[in-house]
Formats: sequence, C-alpha cells, structure tokens
Amino acid sequence: MHIEIGKMDITNGLESTMSTAATTTSVVGVIGLGIMGGAMAEALLKAGYRVNGHDVSAAATGRLAESGGEVLADAGKVAEASDIVIISLSTSASLAATAGLLAMTAASRNPVRPLIVLETSTLPMQDKLQAQQLLRAAGVELLDCPISGTAVRMKERAWTVFCSGSAQAFETVRPMLQVFTDNTPYVGVFGNGTKMKFAANHLVAIYNVACAESVNFARKMGLDPQQVLDLFGNSPVIGTGVMRLRVPFMIRHEYEPATMRVEVWQKDMQVIGEMADAVDCATPLFSACVPVYSAAMAQGHAQHDTASVSEVLARLGSAGVSPA
Repeated sequence: MHIEIGKMDITNGLESTMSTAATTTSVVGVIGLGIMGGAMAEALLKAGYRVNGHDVSAAATGRLAESGGEVLADAGKVAEASDIVIISLSTSASLAATAGLLAMTAASRNPVRPLIVLETSTLPMQDKLQAQQLLRAAGVELLDCPISGTAVRMKERAWTVFCSGSAQAFETVRPMLQVFTDNTPYVGVFGNGTKMKFAANHLVAIYNVACAESVNFARKMGLDPQQVLDLFGNSPVIGTGVMRLRVPFMIRHEYEPATMRVEVWQKDMQVIGEMADAVDCATPLFSACVPVYSAAMAQGHAQHDTASVSEVLARLGSAGVSPA
C-alpha cells in the first residue's frame, strides 16, 4: 500500500514490549511501507528491533530511513537480510510478485535460519493460498495474519491481528506482534485469519454507514451530533470503536487525514462480496451499503476517509432516493 502519511507518534503502549524486543536477535523486514506497513516498521524500530524494508514509493522509503530503518532495493534483498518478513500490500498482483521474489531468495538462504513471512493484507483467499503454495515449495513458512484496525488505533494498542497457519511459526513471531497489540489470537489453519478479517470488515462496512445515517438523522432533528457522540460513543450497548473513530470526521465535515481511504476500502468491499457469493451467504445489509461507498467515490471522496459516506447520505433528498 503506497499511501503517504505524516510521521506518527506511536510510542504509547510500547514500553511493555521494549525489554522483549531489545534482547531479540531477529531482524524484521517490511515490504510495503504505506499507512499500515510504515506504522509497523516505525513501532518495531522504537521497540528496539532492527528493521529493513522496501516500497516503490520514495516518500515511504524516506520515512523508514528517517526513522532509523534500512532501505533495500527489492523484496528479495529484504528476505536475504531478515529472519521475519511482514508483507503489507494493496493488490494481489503485488503479492504474487513479492512471493515470487521471496521464493527465489529462499533457495540461497542458510537452511538453519528459515524465513517466516506474515501476510497482513486484506486480499482474496485464492491469491493468498497461491502465495502460500509457492513459498512452501521454497521452504518458506507463510502465515496469514490480517489486521483489524487502523494505523491510528495502533497507538491505543487496539489492533487485533488474526493469526493463522503453522502454530509453531506463530509462537515464534508472537513476541514481535505484541509490539503492536496484545490482541493476537491464533485462529487455526492458514486462511482462517482472512476469513475472520472478512467477517470483521463486513461489520465495519455496515457500522460506518449506520453511523453516518445516525449523524444525519440527529442533525435533521435539530440535535447536536457532538452531544449524540458524547452520550452514545462509550455506551456498552450502542457504542462502538467505529463510532468513536469515524463520527468525529462526520461532525467536522473534514475527512483528511484518512484512517482508511474510500478507494482502498472499495477493494475490501469487493473481496468480502466475492467471499459471500462463494459461500452462498445472503448479506442484505452489506449489499445495501455498497452503492453508498460507490457514490462516495463518484462524488470525489476517493482520497477521503470512509467517514465521508456521511456526505453522500446528506445529499439524498426524499426517502427512497438511491445514493448511486
């Protein structure tokens, strides 16, 4: 994912992991230094790990170098220099190309230092399985570890990393993952992590639109949406993390800097819909949200936070008008 962000202070919450990280001999490589990958690289550096990385974006690699990491020429070079590699990419094509380079590099590695790779992106299941097969044949252990949460939420240690694949490899990388969060459940065989992420993002897609509808409803009734958030946001019954994260954007009518851009979220919407079709699952609420996000794209919000769906709903006229 090659999206520029400013430097982030992600020191909070890392102190508990410093002693573990500072004594490790592991070198971590990060391939894809956008919003998520860049945040992980910076957190690992602050926790005392040696980090190298690669990205096609000069701005992204510049941030890594400024933070104290080493920039390498390609994914293969990252694999050669690392014990653990984190992949954070936005497209299946990028994953396939990266897996190919890692597989070629694995042949020349020291066999007593096997490579473990964590695939943290939200991509179609079949593409991840193909990468796993390619890397397994080369002696590389690929873990499927998608992340639920935004880079901003990592500062609060509010990520959940759904880890699946080899249980032994998971135990090896768990101390590193706990630099980011204590929520690192092992959910079973390879691919279960992605399925959990699909289920999580299915809810996020609905919650985000529901929050936008609620904000607009409050405004139409003459209520102050800030007061609504103050009363509802921390409610154990109706409050959600999505509400607390996204409603402030909606209140201000300001959608930058984005925690998740609409154009990136469209990819997640597509892969979730494809999985639902593949398992023959009816998703009427999710399906009802699809045209709202599509309208956000059409109305110029591609680079804005997904909270901008609030503007789509605000433009609607009488009941029953389609957002498309």
